[in-house]
Amino acid sequence: MIVTLVVAVLALGAGIAANRYLRPRLIPGDDGEGMGVRDLVAPLMTLTILILAFMLVTASASNGRADDAARSEAHALDHLAEVADFTSPGLRQRLRGDAVCYARAVQHEEWPAMAEGRSSSVPSVWSGDFRKGFKELGNNSPLFGLLVNADNQRSLGRQARMAESTPTIPGLIYWFMLLTMAVTVTGLGLCLPRSNNRGPLAALIVVTALLTTTLLIIRDVDRPFGGVIIVKATQMAQIEEESTRDYLADYKADQLPCDDRGRPKPGYQH
Repeated sequence: MIVTLVVAVLALGAGIAANRYLRPRLIPGDDGEGMGVRDLVAPLMTLTILILAFMLVTASASNGRADDAARSEAHALDHLAEVADFTSPGLRQRLRGDAVCYARAVQHEEWPAMAEGRSSSVPSVWSGDFRKGFKELGNNSPLFGLLVNADNQRSLGRQARMAESTPTIPGLIYWFMLLTMAVTVTGLGLCLPRSNNRGPLAALIVVTALLTTTLLIIRDVDRPFGGVIIVKATQMAQIEEESTRDYLADYKADQLPCDDRGRPKPGYQH
């Protein structure tokens, strides 16, 4: 970082010195033209567009990874619940109940928390109970490997989902881009004619609106679980509905160890 700053300052100093002392020798006479503001704004506009494009691609990729992680997590949980059907009656009820509670906790507790860049400890209650149930099953059972593998995939999906809940683009880069946009728009304004400028002025307003909208879209897409363009808990909601329906087909609703939001009921112990 220090080297970059030093080189930039030296380059600026060299440019100013060349303008004051070297240019008069290379170009004798009164040179009052040189490069105008318009010539300097053109590369700045190109740089602004390139950086915006890079930021938009980065933010979109993060949003896509978040959606993929949510799908993978829901699929793994569904697979875990299906394999649990082949365990002993007591363990079957326990694991299927945990699957329902985990799906509810992710959807109703962790999803809103991720909008603020946080996680929730409620789903961890049920993922921890998964592992306790696996220990009771024992590694000699042919189902042990299937259950552990499904739980591992669920855990990886959740970790990836949580990782994408925080912005991929650092705040410093966003503010730098905002400043660059402001300088670019100001420079474009300097290039406009002072009279008969309705057309160019309208174009400047359109360009400013487009650049601003692009920045807002980038900021929104870079937060997959908070904003307008969000990744919804659609898959997890489907798994919750299916798991709850299957559970209630064999057991009573009051036998579930959690409430409608996936939080442990008072006195819950496993």
